[in-house]
Amino acid sequence: MPEVLPTSSFELGALVTGLGGGLALFLFGMRQMTESLKTVAGSSMKNLLARLTANRFTAVLAGTIVTAVIQSSSVTTVLVVGFISAGLLNLSQSIGVIIGANIGTTITAQIIAFQIYKYGLLMITVGFLADIVAANEKVKQWGMALMGLGLIFFGMELMSNATIPMQRWPPFLNMLQQLQHPLLAIAIGLIFTAIVQSSSATTGIVIVLASQGLISLESGIGLCFGANIGTCVTVVISALGRSREAIQAAWIHVLFNVAGVVLWMFFIAQFAELIRSVSPVSIGLEASERIAADTPRQIANAHTIFNVGNALLFIWFTGPLAKLADWLVPKRTEPIGIQARYLDELFLEQPALALDHVRLELVRLAEMNRVMLQRTLSVVSRGSPQEVQELKRDDDDVDALYSLIVLYLRNLAQKNLVNPLPQQLSSYISIANYLENIGDVIENDLLADARKRMARGVLMSSTTVEVLRPVHERILWALDRVVDALRDKDLVAAKEAVESKAVVNGLAEKATTHLAQRLASADPNRVAAFQVETGLLENLRRINNLTRRIAKALLTIDNGISKAEPSSELGNKESENGESLAT
Repeated sequence: MPEVLPTSSFELGALVTGLGGGLALFLFGMRQMTESLKTVAGSSMKNLLARLTANRFTAVLAGTIVTAVIQSSSVTTVLVVGFISAGLLNLSQSIGVIIGANIGTTITAQIIAFQIYKYGLLMITVGFLADIVAANEKVKQWGMALMGLGLIFFGMELMSNATIPMQRWPPFLNMLQQLQHPLLAIAIGLIFTAIVQSSSATTGIVIVLASQGLISLESGIGLCFGANIGTCVTVVISALGRSREAIQAAWIHVLFNVAGVVLWMFFIAQFAELIRSVSPVSIGLEASERIAADTPRQIANAHTIFNVGNALLFIWFTGPLAKLADWLVPKRTEPIGIQARYLDELFLEQPALALDHVRLELVRLAEMNRVMLQRTLSVVSRGSPQEVQELKRDDDDVDALYSLIVLYLRNLAQKNLVNPLPQQLSSYISIANYLENIGDVIENDLLADARKRMARGVLMSSTTVEVLRPVHERILWALDRVVDALRDKDLVAAKEAVESKAVVNGLAEKATTHLAQRLASADPNRVAAFQVETGLLENLRRINNLTRRIAKALLTIDNGISKAEPSSELGNKESENGESLAT
């Protein structure tokens, strides 16, 4: 039996330094690894989730894989919230992903249980060299991820070395005796995890203590149960003030984790015996050495089996859980004024997902422009002052939503972006500008034509309106194709919008000929009418030019829509008549 150290001879400062420094390195390494993996693999994981959420079982698999790769259940939750708000997942399907995320987090415990601490400094070295030598951004991020993993292992080694003297320190040994009580172990695990905001850190420390023979399997299981509840604190905090979907996801996380612990907490002793029976046993070691060697692996196995068991149980209750979350988080009253529907700062930590939500918001902006454009011919030709004012208010909404989108893209540009995300972000900024320009043409030019008509008492003939109508309808059709291209990532629709120029120009030439013939009329207001009519025609053509530029911008995005080379016209933000089209 090891000699018991008196309290006075125990170096408390060395313990605090070793444990605190090791924990800090562990948490920093975990964050670094997660951020790098999220940057380099986030788009792939987003696509994987989109493909594997057709039913509850594949959703669990998707949540497990994504979390195991990215090593962050919170990132997985962000992806889930994004898919729900975009209409790609319903709440019931998302529960499977959240359940799978809990399984994915057990990978960290399994890796730590192998006690390969000695490779930590080697990983830090290799990762650092990759970061400073590599020219490719993705290779740099992989290097940073490896360095983060090395910091995790090095932090574990520091904590392991710091805990060696604790085997002979009476106050600590007395406290460990109290951990035999399941509720106390769960409470300590919960509180510690809520403080450090990492269940992986709690599990790692538990495994380190077990490797020194300081805690039993039963105590380790209780601490891990507490960590499962404590990690909900992080999820709840991150959901405060967020969208309804984020709050619902947080509730599901809490309900699932708490219910799972409550079901198992009264059977910790029996669960521990089950784990011992299925875990490997070290041969040729004395009793105390064998316990210290085997308990870390048993705790990791218990952590995995606990989460897998809960998944197999709760997967059959996704419907009731979804209804309960829906009841707990009622729909909010819609705020007054135009608001972004898909933009949430929560998604900024997952750039690929954030850009996808920007795309959905751009669809809204394009649809608002479409509604305005549809009314322009009737308002300019025969509209009343009230109708002109209504159209102006619609453009104010376009301007407000445009500002929200650009501000969001500005914040997103400050994140770590890897190819092709920077190009996609740049294209979305251009598209937002072009859509806002369309609104400006309607407000500043077409409505000016309408006011000029009313001020001069001009009456636009029904014959002229019918001649202009095909031009207007074809431009509307091109804008519709742009909306389809944005919403559905439709390559064909984008190309059709680009190719609308020839038809629009042909129709415009016919209309111009008609207007020129009408100029010979003896009507005393004919010149004033001609100015209004030609102004309307020219402004409609400008809108078509902007629409085509949006389509060309879509064709340059390297996100699966197309890999076409950017058009030379795309980079030119001057309209054909020399007027600026950019804000």
